[in-house]
Amino acid sequence: MSGAAPNQVRIQEWDFNLTAELAKLRADNPKVGAVVSFVGTVRDLNEGAEVAQMELEHYPGMTEQSIGAIIEQAKQRWPIYGALVIHRVGPLQPLEQIVLVAVTSAHRGEAFAACEFIIDFLKTEAPFWKKEHTPDGARWVDARVSDEAALEKWNAA
Repeated sequence: MSGAAPNQVRIQEWDFNLTAELAKLRADNPKVGAVVSFVGTVRDLNEGAEVAQMELEHYPGMTEQSIGAIIEQAKQRWPIYGALVIHRVGPLQPLEQIVLVAVTSAHRGEAFAACEFIIDFLKTEAPFWKKEHTPDGARWVDARVSDEAALEKWNAA
């Protein structure tokens, strides 16, 4: 492989192996000089409440399409070779991995920017719904103001 890797989007219930996924993303492409990744995990505390479990739901088909479109936008902005997004759904416990966003490019600057862009848009644009289980009962998690604000820097660029 000497060119661009295809967009890779997976929605799954099972965990992922970070080392194996990054190795596959950069495999056989000697042009790759940078691999940048972000892994999101379940916290045990959110908005002052203990979180015993988080449940993630999605809209099958639409979610993958939405994330694929976000990756395509990143590829239009930066010369990246490949991008991978794995997002878990179902019940998750604190400390478990939720999401992996990984990007390959020739140089670190493009890879960092593209990875940050993808996760910022994923947090607000992809159709996922989160429910937290706390001592006071279950509650749906609304989008954060800080996530919406993160998009502003990309719209201004």
